Amino acid sequence: MRKDNRDNLSLRKIEIIPNFIKNSEGSCLVRFGETQVVCTASVDTKVPRWLVGSGKGWVTAEYGMLPRSTHERMRREAAVGKIGGRTSEIQRLIGRSLRAVVNLGLLNEKLITIDCDVLTADGGTRTAAITGGFVALKLCIDHLLRQKDIKTNPIQQYIAAISCGIVDSKILLDLNYEEDSKAEIDANFVITENMQLVEIQATGERKTFSDEDLNEMLRISKNGIKEIIQQQKSCFGK
Repeated sequence: MRKDNRDNLSLRKIEIIPNFIKNSEGSCLVRFGETQVVCTASVDTKVPRWLVGSGKGWVTAEYGMLPRSTHERMRREAAVGKIGGRTSEIQRLIGRSLRAVVNLGLLNEKLITIDCDVLTADGGTRTAAITGGFVALKLCIDHLLRQKDIKTNPIQQYIAAISCGIVDSKILLDLNYEEDSKAEIDANFVITENMQLVEIQATGERKTFSDEDLNEMLRISKNGIKEIIQQQKSCFGK
């Protein structure tokens, strides 16, 4: 058993609270164990210039960590004057992942920005942001449909993400920070409802890994994704 009393292939306790921020067109608070991320979706009629006149919309994302989301205070990137490489990489990942399940041609030149703000970081903030970001996006799309700003639902299927890794030669699903910091192999999987892959990020932190290792982590992660998507679906009934 792991320190949080779950077995190696179990997810942390997940909670998704929809409509967490009343001012946005879609929002939620998502919790994976001690990791907490607020996700909001905002609509703008100004799409990127290369889409003006095309009829297509766009989905993009921004990501940030509050100064005390970690054990020691981290400086706000606004105070430094630039976005760090990690932040840039994560927000591009979130945007790519969400666009993968949206028919942009049905957005009627709407720009939807997903903001993901980490309240507490205990591993898996990017995967939690993708999972919660989708919930915020779907709530936003539902709002646009009710307002008749778009005619057809552009969301093609659900999507979620999960971490998986090898720690002390054992495969663990949904790593917390302590496990992630000592992982020999660290991976993140972004997977759709029909079990199609959007992105795999896998790194040999302390040793190399085989095709068999990767395939086993993928198999285990797909089982986790099924459970997460069920959590996403259940939150819309709240």
